[in-house]
Amino acid sequence: MQSWLRRKDIDQVTVHEEGRRLVPTLSWPHLIALGIGAIVGTGIYTLIGVGANLAGPAVLLSFAVAGIICACAALAYAEMATMMPAAGSAYTYSYIVLGEAIAWVVGWSLILEYSLVVSAVAVGWSGSVVEFLAGIGMQLPPAITSGPHAGGLVNLPAVLIVFVVAGVLMVGTRESATLNAVLVAIKVVALAVFVAIALPHFDAARLDPFMPYGFAKSMGADGVERGVMAAAAIIFFAFYGFDAISTAAEETKDPGRDLSIGIIGSMVGCTLIYIIVAIAAVGALSYTVFAHSPAPLALIMRELGQGGAAGIVAGAAVVALPTVLLAFFYGQSRIFFVMSRDGLLPRGLSKVSARSGTPVRITLFTAILVAALAGVARLDEIAALANAGTLAAFTAVAVCLLVLRKRDPGRKRVFRTPLAWVVGPIAIFGCLYLFWSLPQRTQLWFLVWNVLGVVAYLAYGRRGSLLARAQDA
Repeated sequence: MQSWLRRKDIDQVTVHEEGRRLVPTLSWPHLIALGIGAIVGTGIYTLIGVGANLAGPAVLLSFAVAGIICACAALAYAEMATMMPAAGSAYTYSYIVLGEAIAWVVGWSLILEYSLVVSAVAVGWSGSVVEFLAGIGMQLPPAITSGPHAGGLVNLPAVLIVFVVAGVLMVGTRESATLNAVLVAIKVVALAVFVAIALPHFDAARLDPFMPYGFAKSMGADGVERGVMAAAAIIFFAFYGFDAISTAAEETKDPGRDLSIGIIGSMVGCTLIYIIVAIAAVGALSYTVFAHSPAPLALIMRELGQGGAAGIVAGAAVVALPTVLLAFFYGQSRIFFVMSRDGLLPRGLSKVSARSGTPVRITLFTAILVAALAGVARLDEIAALANAGTLAAFTAVAVCLLVLRKRDPGRKRVFRTPLAWVVGPIAIFGCLYLFWSLPQRTQLWFLVWNVLGVVAYLAYGRRGSLLARAQDA
């Protein structure tokens, strides 16, 4: 039991052996671009339709609720990341503050989060590709553009984009971050075009009734759980991504300054973008029209008679949604990498390429895993289950914030979360309420995933960790 509760030494968290050490090449502009690239993507390009189907026009409230909870979690992340500038994000913080067994559960949840996010975004990107090509007169066969649940065989575009992004990440971290920044700029410009065209068509009558399904989660006659909080629990997926920045701590040149700028800056910027775009969308067209569309923003443009603008929006999604893939794929590879370096996963996977300075083996392994999932899965189910893993990680980071404030109040904090004893509990209880608001089936699958995780830890992880400690000693 004592070994299960073993904690890492916070003062030794950045000390690693040669060949398993990541190279610091990133600065705060890269981190902000990484954060915006991760956050502004599937949520606004695709999940706004899913959320509107669950909450109606009150999806605006759903965005606000999810944004507030994420903002509190982001403040907790900023303090933890600047205090512990090591890769691993919530997994590493939990290992230092709460012990190995809890760190394993958090890491296992992060594996679920990042793998499913990449898969979901790949599915959303595929929908944008199909919409874009349809707009220019090219129809791809349904058999290769959707999974078995939609009558197809495999979502081939989703599979292909996963491997393309994996290849980019293998080239090098700085090169990937620079390309990401360019694509983020394209994405933001496209959203500005959408707002400029849609906002003049705003009609307040389309917001009535504003909350047709109520605030709390409730079961509808069709067997679907709806309400503002049910939608918030799904489109919460649209807000996270700043946690991917914390996974870059070990590769940041000046983590004490740059990490807090990247996390807080990207979160504030993205919240403003989401609110403006969501208002323009639900005010310009009845939510019932775009609620089931895989590319709702492009659909709204076409319904407003703006075929050219629809092409721009869909085309930008095709070009820029891979920034979300890149950010989360990056985060996933680093989570795998650190857990492998700690011995909880096979240590051979934590080898860093001497040429590119990146964990190539982990990246390729992740690509195979998420491509297989993206080829057959449904976007809404992926998003819900990914959210469960993220909520667990966010809760753990907020707990770590409060525990360290109590256990080690005198430790230097480059960034201090304001009103920590208010922000922390909001993040914790907000995440728990969002988890309760997830579909029951999702909660069950998350429980099954963690039961498998405990089995994996007992069968391999704990023994591998003990061996890694002995080798490092």
